[in-house]
Amino acid sequence: MAVSFRKLRYKMVDEKISLAKLMRMSGITDYAAKQISKDRDVSTEVLTKICTALHCEVQEIVDFLPDEVEMPK
Repeated sequence: MAVSFRKLRYKMVDEKISLAKLMRMSGITDYAAKQISKDRDVSTEVLTKICTALHCEVQEIVDFLPDEVEMPK
């Protein structure tokens, strides 16, 4: 299952928060921030820190996308 942090990026734009500021607010590492910017998996601990800093729920910052299913030939 893939993840998308599109909602987080929109929220950051709406609230005028840079990635560097999000890192300071939440205490996430540079590595976690890079993973998020590439729509890669991060730990639930990272998601919790971000949600705590932004006062939101996980579903407000991340979408879980189903894997593409290959059609039989």
